[in-house]
Amino acid sequence: MRNSVRVSLVYAKPGFVWRRKLRMPPGATVGHALDASGFARLFPGYGGTVSCGIFGESCSESRVLADGDRIEIYRSLVFDPMESRRRRAAHRQARPSAR
Repeated sequence: MRNSVRVSLVYAKPGFVWRRKLRMPPGATVGHALDASGFARLFPGYGGTVSCGIFGESCSESRVLADGDRIEIYRSLVFDPMESRRRRAAHRQARPSAR
């Protein structure tokens, strides 16, 4: 396709990586690429809400794509980072000192 934008989409979880390469028309957005890739059909658990970024920088689905962009689809956190820090701190305080 002439005058197209080449992009790739990546989604990873433990033991599994999904990749798609697409050619999109100029002016296409991250949302357009997600739709064209079939991601929602393949991973229905996302229910239309996808957190994503380009080269590690978070972005919205309305971001216009540039040639060579890699769209990364992020998974939800399984735990709350703040709660995890609190538990580690409480565990350290409860543990007898080794000194």
